[in-house]
Amino acid sequence: MDDIHHLYHNDFGIAFQWKKDALREDSSKKIQLIFRDTGFYLEPEEILLFSKQIKSAKRMHSCENCDSTPSCRNILLSTPSKHIDLAVSKNELTMIDDLIKGTLFQINLNGFLNKICTK
Repeated sequence: MDDIHHLYHNDFGIAFQWKKDALREDSSKKIQLIFRDTGFYLEPEEILLFSKQIKSAKRMHSCENCDSTPSCRNILLSTPSKHIDLAVSKNELTMIDDLIKGTLFQINLNGFLNKICTK
């Protein structure tokens, strides 16, 4: 754990930044998001896009006449990676949403604190 900056975690996943990436001067300071059996290596703008895709997925309806449980993976979640969509349950979508929101909050807070501390 010495080679990462922990950003946020919940019972479903974790978001962190590799220290080697955090030291970069350019704008592509990528964040590693890991949940379920999947890892994404995303720029902050892609995480924001993912948040919007989650909001869209939350508006989707279940299959017609479906009395599925909240653990049924009947929601198709688009990701910032064009070629990857995930089948998730309502419960998983809630946990991914929390992970993304917490990560975005921490990214924004860190940016704000860095601006204050450099003045």
